[in-house]
Amino acid sequence: MTDFAQLLLPDRGEPGRTIHTVTKAGFEAWLGNQPERVRMLIAAARFRAKPGEFVILPDERGKEWSVLLGTPETLGTWDLASAAAKLPDGSYRLDDRDSGAAALGWLLAQHRFDRYRQKPGPLCKRVLLSREPAKIEETLALAEAVALVRDLVDTPTSDMGPADLQAAIEQVAGAHGARVRVTTGEALAEGYPMIHAVGRAAAPDRAPRLIEVEWGDPAHPRVAIVGKGVCFDSGGLDIKPASGMRLMKKDMGGAAHALALAGLVMRAKLPVRLHLLVPAVENAISGDAFRPGDVLSTRKGLFVEIGNTDAEGRLILGDALVRAGEDKPELVLDFATLTGAARVALGPELPALFANEDGLGDELLAAGSAVEDPLWRLPLWSGYKGMLKSDVADINNAGEGGFAGAITAALFLAEFAPDGVPWAHFDTSAWRPAGKPGRPKGGEALGLRAAWEMLQRRFGEARPDR
Repeated sequence: MTDFAQLLLPDRGEPGRTIHTVTKAGFEAWLGNQPERVRMLIAAARFRAKPGEFVILPDERGKEWSVLLGTPETLGTWDLASAAAKLPDGSYRLDDRDSGAAALGWLLAQHRFDRYRQKPGPLCKRVLLSREPAKIEETLALAEAVALVRDLVDTPTSDMGPADLQAAIEQVAGAHGARVRVTTGEALAEGYPMIHAVGRAAAPDRAPRLIEVEWGDPAHPRVAIVGKGVCFDSGGLDIKPASGMRLMKKDMGGAAHALALAGLVMRAKLPVRLHLLVPAVENAISGDAFRPGDVLSTRKGLFVEIGNTDAEGRLILGDALVRAGEDKPELVLDFATLTGAARVALGPELPALFANEDGLGDELLAAGSAVEDPLWRLPLWSGYKGMLKSDVADINNAGEGGFAGAITAALFLAEFAPDGVPWAHFDTSAWRPAGKPGRPKGGEALGLRAAWEMLQRRFGEARPDR
């Protein structure tokens, strides 16, 4: 992983090139105060102070240079990202502004996933000298959490099966002295029958498992974080077409989000009792695969008719949510790359949020807006429960008619979420189909920073900057 700690350092007056910032509204006034040589250079570069646009300004002797960067009035997360990706190596400082949230974009613009490149790109070192040393650790933690999600999702299933996902979780847990418990293979059949059914068709070295992490003081409020860990989704016997299967390495993106969020909780020593749960499976095809029309038992005791084997993520989450509720948490969050319907409704960059309490939903929406990690709340519309009706069992895992797919999936999960406990479900894409400054095409953390901001506001100590 990129060594972010070497890219964001406290400003102690050491040499560094200055990044002058100018807004589009103030550009003409700024330009009018510049010498002729600067005006000529600006004209030749066709620089108009658009946000993210920059130009190199040599000094009078042509031996030193600085940077002129177009920005909005208030620096946002991604407003330094273009410059961070393209400037020459070296150290930089902003002229008379604090970097604020933009330091995160500076770091993430330099993150690369090059595990499978024989000749990785040149190692760049564009250092931002920060006037806000108190915020450096927090920014580094966020950058590493986002990078963890990206790296896990970008890794192909050949190297990110259930056992590999378990190893990644154990590495994070071990760094913080957390306890890990794993239930694997046939041991799942009785206690976690839906996890077992979905994963049992995979090869023996890709056996299904439920991975649990416990951390923190038992006297603190208990928070459960659940992540969908379908390491590859063929669709099962209701097999996906090739085009639908191409990116299914990302179907463990919910688990990646959950793990990264748990890592942030532990690293910050948030005063909670953390319970991380990741059901990890591969939805494969073999003679032992579960079938359309099968009826599965569940940890809750309900019986589920299988209307579609490609609606497997909600099955494994169902058993995990029941397990999460058994220890009486005060809050449950789950992350899942659950439905294409959410992508059709909201696109790939905007996770669908469901919450069983308006207060929790409002907290998450406000937190997402505050950190530029937006969410869009969809309703747990009880009127659609009838779409999950089964003629032979308590509930069907796939809604009829093709309507409201994200909502019916969330309603299915709601049947297994603990009663009377605040619960939120993130239906996130975990993937960016096209790159933007600081946000390359590929695996992406969408909803992670919003959830972390909410947890800090709810459980962290009072802070003057929040």
